[in-house]
Amino acid sequence: MPQMAPMSWLSLFIVFSITFILFSMMNYYSVIPQTPKSQISNKYSTTSLNWKW
Repeated sequence: MPQMAPMSWLSLFIVFSITFILFSMMNYYSVIPQTPKSQISNKYSTTSLNWKW
């Protein structure tokens, strides 16, 4: 394939780059993150710390 014209290499690079970007975006946005449950957040209680210096 070394006899291919540079424009052909450029168009191949652009096509494969667009395909890779679209594939990555589809994989990224297809995952729905889990929302934290209210019971889990209640497990961590915040207590005020009174420092006695």
